[in-house]
Amino acid sequence: MNSITLIRQERTEDIPGIRHVNELAFDRPDEADIVDSLRQRDAIFLSLVAFQGERVVGHILFSPVTITSEQTSFEAIALGPMAVLPSNQRTGIGSQLVQVGLEECRKLGQSIVIVLGHPEFYPRFGFKPSLPFGIRWEQDVPAEVFMVAELNEGALKGRGGVVVYQPEFRG
Repeated sequence: MNSITLIRQERTEDIPGIRHVNELAFDRPDEADIVDSLRQRDAIFLSLVAFQGERVVGHILFSPVTITSEQTSFEAIALGPMAVLPSNQRTGIGSQLVQVGLEECRKLGQSIVIVLGHPEFYPRFGFKPSLPFGIRWEQDVPAEVFMVAELNEGALKGRGGVVVYQPEFRG
């Protein structure tokens, strides 16, 4: 296993590498297109890149979402996409990206993060199924893959609703 030399915020010169990682990790251009479109609209909350040497090997993106109910609406952050080059998967890079990303979100004042992801991966970072919190996605997905994490304990107390992602995610 190679060690990561750096995880840092995205820079302009990283964009081709970020696109490459997303295309290879998902074996299609859809997620890379979402990232590019969010960037063009300035709708990214946080974008982190993992490097081994000079090579981009991983990327994680966080974007704003709104959680709405009949009574109220509030802002939260969505994690995704998160991508690691296939040759570097299962080496801890994804876990490091998630840990660093959640810590940065917390430092930047966020208290709620939503993810649509693997139910065997994300719970180790504090994600739990969202339905018991009264939170669901505007699209139908299996309950175990739509999760939420409270970065500050009690952030969801008395709150709930439907998560509305950025328009790029409605494809």
